Amino acid sequence: MMIQRMRQIRRSRDLSSLLNLEMADPIPTTTFLFLLFFLVSPTSSVSVSIYLSSNTLTKSGDSVRIQWTGVDSPSELDWLGIYSPPDSLNDNFIGYVFLSSCNNWQSGSGSVDLPLVNLRSPYQFRIFRWTQNEVDFTKLDQDKNPLPGTKHLLAISELLDFENGHGPEQIHLAFTDKDNEMRVMFITADGKENLVKYGEREDGLDEVAQTEVRTYEQSDMCDSPANESVGWRNPGFIHDGVMSNLKKGKKYYYKVGSDEGGWSLTHTFVSRNQDSDETIAFLFGDLGTSAPYSTFLRTQEESKSTIKWILRDLEALGDKPAFISHIGDISYARGYSWLWDTFFTQIEPVASAVPYHVCIGNHEYDWPLQPWKPDWAKMYGTDGGGECGVPYSLKFNMPGNSSVPTGTRAPATRNLYYSFDAGVVHFVYMSTETDFLPGSNQYDFIKHDLESVNRKKTPFVVFQGHRPMYTTSNEYTDAPLRERLLKHYEPLLVNNKVTLAFWGHVHRYERFCPVKNFTCGSKDLNGEDGKDWPVQVVIGMGGQDWQPSWQPRPDHLKDPIFPQPNWSLYRGGEFGYTRLLATREKLTLYYIGNHDGKVHDMVEIPAPGRVLSGGGNSGVEVESTFSMFVKVGSILVLGAFVGYVVGFVSHARREAALRKSWIPVKNEEA
Repeated sequence: MMIQRMRQIRRSRDLSSLLNLEMADPIPTTTFLFLLFFLVSPTSSVSVSIYLSSNTLTKSGDSVRIQWTGVDSPSELDWLGIYSPPDSLNDNFIGYVFLSSCNNWQSGSGSVDLPLVNLRSPYQFRIFRWTQNEVDFTKLDQDKNPLPGTKHLLAISELLDFENGHGPEQIHLAFTDKDNEMRVMFITADGKENLVKYGEREDGLDEVAQTEVRTYEQSDMCDSPANESVGWRNPGFIHDGVMSNLKKGKKYYYKVGSDEGGWSLTHTFVSRNQDSDETIAFLFGDLGTSAPYSTFLRTQEESKSTIKWILRDLEALGDKPAFISHIGDISYARGYSWLWDTFFTQIEPVASAVPYHVCIGNHEYDWPLQPWKPDWAKMYGTDGGGECGVPYSLKFNMPGNSSVPTGTRAPATRNLYYSFDAGVVHFVYMSTETDFLPGSNQYDFIKHDLESVNRKKTPFVVFQGHRPMYTTSNEYTDAPLRERLLKHYEPLLVNNKVTLAFWGHVHRYERFCPVKNFTCGSKDLNGEDGKDWPVQVVIGMGGQDWQPSWQPRPDHLKDPIFPQPNWSLYRGGEFGYTRLLATREKLTLYYIGNHDGKVHDMVEIPAPGRVLSGGGNSGVEVESTFSMFVKVGSILVLGAFVGYVVGFVSHARREAALRKSWIPVKNEEA
């Protein structure tokens, strides 16, 4: 009789059938529990089975092969759930993979290789059957796709964990307020004492720095999903150490960890040199992270290419100092905390080698009860996923001491506005998510900072924030904020002769002429020389793949024709990043596209008091990969960039100040 019942259970393939069978012909409780265990046990020989290629991984990014057998009558909706910690409820998965996405799935067997991130607790994998008539359109992911159902559990795997003793992870650097220091931050599982060892030789790490330790709790989160079990995971412990007394422009070796918990690999960086006549930086916004599985949110597959090409550029630099600037919308975790771990694992190859600087965006912060939310600020909504800036504020530590209280038990929000010098450029960061109006601490700081720049030391000034002051995208919800940026901040930028203003938020690249009040230089109506007006650039093309359209014609709102106003000189929809190279003579900005790693746009800006040959009245020389006006065969060979050739790119030269009419968007956007 027992064998007959088990055959019925195996044919049924799910727990609901088992329950129906029990109702039809009651089974003693002990027998039912035995059968329930037998069905979902990974060692069961008559049900679906899951096998792991290894029960341990060494470090984040290592892969495990997950194999399964015994899926009877496979369905396209059968799926593999990824869980950590292993006691998570079925609905609280990290991510999922449909079995039908794997080869030979119709045979009932298959496998998938998944690179995993160390979340400081074991992983478990579960297979479920999900049927068409159980699709619940009230439970949707970010893209409005139904989340898979968990009613029919077929199998549970053994646990998979990460080995101890391999040291901390998620290592990233940052400048401090002192030129002879470098900050290093990383994550451990236990928060025990960890050190930073560093020196000028790999075999001579004789200097030692202590680290401060901090963390945050689920109750620090301000809203869902960050404060709910579906989104919350233990963030581990954040260590923060400072390497001090560094020599100027020297290559240093360092590692982090402890004898008990293990040491990281040895990394290198080049210290800051304020006497340098050269500045190199890589800038972008809205990067995000990529996960090897589906989850509650769309992740940013293109972010991998952005990091790949920047890593190429860093390797080509050799021992030249550089840094990265990521201007808002950092990980796009939005309350699903494991995506922060995924993000820091993804950027570690670059962030452990050069300082990684950030400013806050809407997806790190915004929530319904944020303390500063004027009546006009309808754009401040739920984009932060309930994190209210807490992970951002603790996982990074930027120069300065800017902060605002959250109005809850959560720690104050930090890393809002600050500045530093790097070579011949003064960099300034602002927060578009907290009070920036006149009378605020932020406005006072930025006004004083811009008015105090020593232009002999740093002839160029670069200003950065998340939501743009200028854009020709159809991003109408931010219009009230842009009006206030134009009213209160454009005068600061113009009067203090800011060189470049970078913005993110719009997931495209757009470069404007030297502009003031939607008017290009060279001369405005009052005869004022406009060649030193800021060049505004939107660089939100780092990885997030949702892109707004450009503004349509006012009289043809639904037609896919997007006129380009004369102050917008180049618009691109390709993912990528910008590369900044400045000397005492000029600043050159390159737009690198991810599909080929080559230059797609370039602008050269002379230092104050200098004029580039061929620069025209504006003092700005511009080049683009395409122009409808360029003659066939016009080719410009780009020179070497810091010792290596970036390639040959087709360009069209044009003067930045002479456009007077609307022109069609370039054909690469068509």
